Amino acid sequence: MLYFEDFVAGSVTEYGALPVSQDDILAYASRFDAQDFHIDPDKAKASFVGTLIASGWHSCALLMRLAAEAFFLDSTSMGSPGVEEVKWLRPVKPGDVLKLRWTISETKASRSRPEMGLVKFRLELLNQRGEPVVEQNNWVMFGRRGSGFEAAGGDWLGHSVGYEAPHATVTVEPPALATAPPGFFDELVIGQTYELGSLVFTPEEIVAFARSFDPQPFHMDEEAARKSSFGSLCASGWHTAAGWMAAMVSHRRRQEAAVAPAAAPRLGPSPGFKNLRWLKPVYAGDRITYHSAVADKRPSLSRPDWGLFFHHNTGVNQNGETVLSFDGCVFIERKPA
Repeated sequence: MLYFEDFVAGSVTEYGALPVSQDDILAYASRFDAQDFHIDPDKAKASFVGTLIASGWHSCALLMRLAAEAFFLDSTSMGSPGVEEVKWLRPVKPGDVLKLRWTISETKASRSRPEMGLVKFRLELLNQRGEPVVEQNNWVMFGRRGSGFEAAGGDWLGHSVGYEAPHATVTVEPPALATAPPGFFDELVIGQTYELGSLVFTPEEIVAFARSFDPQPFHMDEEAARKSSFGSLCASGWHTAAGWMAAMVSHRRRQEAAVAPAAAPRLGPSPGFKNLRWLKPVYAGDRITYHSAVADKRPSLSRPDWGLFFHHNTGVNQNGETVLSFDGCVFIERKPA
């Protein structure tokens, strides 16, 4: 059992050899990120990337699974308040084999909660060539030795990494107001806000995601969750973020339906995001409504037919409480001359 005191600043460790198949990529993307370059090998050839690739959010989920196997499930982990930054450095493709490398950047005792401490990690996914494909920097809370905090026992790794959606899959519910047509990079208005849609987080959805990607007890089992600091079954933070992506894709499909298919600007991949905050737990039965606002934009110097737009995103529960926020960016096509 690893306690806060067992994590030493400066240490570097590697773990795992996780193969990623085309079926794995399609299963995740079909549920959470159904863009052509994630779900259709033929259409992906004509995309910005030119080939089928895994969703960036899928790569984050795979990183979480490897971290759970490597040390989280043998520790007094109490979850994470958020992620400072994720960089999607290279695409994850079918046939890649991933491993985790983690560096402990810093540790500090909690001033407000003496029973716990915080550890800052630099987490990297490496492909079979040793190339970093994802870099993530974030703090994680751990119970201290002698605090009485213990991890729940159980076979939390009994399910394979491949995602299996529950039989009664919840779909994104669109907002009441009609969705405006999509705009090219040049037509985006800084400050414009969109309601993307809402999702209900059922116990079945929470467990299905967690057993594949974040098999920590408080995401997997109601009794174990009740004994944890969360008090009840709650969704993985990566599940909450994946819900935002599912709502964004649904919003995008509604936008495209308002125009001729050839008239809609194409979207490219995202280089990453910053300032991800899991502000409140998402419990079973919560309805989360997602929003996105255009924060800034700039032309791409390397790809003159494309631009980058920056967006601030939130998820709000049925009580009006913000449960998720982050700042992202994505490539979008410029309007033809």
